[in-house]
Amino acid sequence: MARLPRLTVPGYAHHVIHRGNNRQPIVLDDADRERLLDLIRDHSQRQRVALHAWVIMDNHLHLLLTPSTDDGLPAMMQGLGRAYVRYFNDRHHRTGTLWEGRYRSTLVDSERYLLACMAYIDLNPVRAGLVPEARQYPWSSHRHHVGLTNDRSLTPHAVYWALGNTPFAREAAYADWVNGGLASAQVAQLTDATLKGWPLGDESFRAALQARTPRRLVPARAGRPRRIPDAGGQAGD
Repeated sequence: MARLPRLTVPGYAHHVIHRGNNRQPIVLDDADRERLLDLIRDHSQRQRVALHAWVIMDNHLHLLLTPSTDDGLPAMMQGLGRAYVRYFNDRHHRTGTLWEGRYRSTLVDSERYLLACMAYIDLNPVRAGLVPEARQYPWSSHRHHVGLTNDRSLTPHAVYWALGNTPFAREAAYADWVNGGLASAQVAQLTDATLKGWPLGDESFRAALQARTPRRLVPARAGRPRRIPDAGGQAGD
């Protein structure tokens, strides 16, 4: 079966996962992490893609983004991926591929899932056993969102902005949200939607999306398609 085109719709939040090939490391030290982060910031700004949240793990990265154009997100990820591979191969005297094919992504219903997606991203190092608390991991946007650092490349999403009337109130509310953790079912739901490319939201969210794209938004039903009856009789099995 032909692979569906990747779903990208301007104005909607997108959760992106990009993995190393065969789960190999994409960063070997902090210099690699700094370079990768610089390229994320540069290419998101260049393609007018708002960067809301990020985390760099040893063998993959997560991004929460809102593109402003149809081709902004694909162009950003293509430029980022190629530039980083050139840097990584040159610095570490290697050749060949680094990434596991194309990046994975899904659209997120902001009202229902955006904060959960941010927390999912921020808690990735905790789930991996790297730190006991999200605020202790230096290579994510979490520390910015709870007021410990200031990352000017980030664009606060309207849902995050609505957490409070002051920066302190927003930071405290978001810290409480992340400290509350996510249920395992939520983690599985966010992971599955992103890896498979199906939008994460309710029927009204999907209906609004379907008006913007011809791409199918739900998995096809299993089994053979039903034959349409001809003029003279009924369809058989």
